[in-house]
Amino acid sequence: MTELHERLREAVRRAEGRSPEPSAAIVDSQSVKADATVTHVSRGFDAGKKINGRKRHLLTDTLGLLLAVLVTPASMTDRDAARILLPAAKNHFRRLARVWADGGYTGHLTDWTTQHLGVVLDIVRRSDDASGFEILPRRWVVERSFAWFLRSRRLVRDYERRTDTSESVILWSMTMLMSRRLAAQHQQRLAPARAA
Repeated sequence: MTELHERLREAVRRAEGRSPEPSAAIVDSQSVKADATVTHVSRGFDAGKKINGRKRHLLTDTLGLLLAVLVTPASMTDRDAARILLPAAKNHFRRLARVWADGGYTGHLTDWTTQHLGVVLDIVRRSDDASGFEILPRRWVVERSFAWFLRSRRLVRDYERRTDTSESVILWSMTMLMSRRLAAQHQQRLAPARAA
């Protein structure tokens, strides 16, 4: 399934006039409640969000397409997960040079990514004057990807016993989304020919 996902992502990027391999990405995480089927060793408590479950760490390209996913207990910090997720992504995507992230990734991680990976980690901060909802440059892209996943009933909670199965369900959901996107683009290209 991973190979299918990779090929579909490359096809969608080409259809959008982009290089098949991205040079920039956005990283973020989402805590979700875990079902009773999720074992205690693979779940944790996210004190900030007050959620007992798992955390989905996503790395997306600037179109919101999935580049990498890591599912951990919700207690794992974004910085610790990024130390696993980003090196794996850099090994796979050699052109990757810039990653945008939120304030949860500040601190030693910004220097570490530059020194060890050759990747610039840009922190996009919320303004101190803002109250309520605010659209933040670049970060909204990964937030939209999380919203896309929540359209899949199976991803509203984490129901999987194993984290790798949970990651596969996320990959499958993005694969379906990209398939539909390519099919819609194909239909749009065919429409003028049928009209003539």
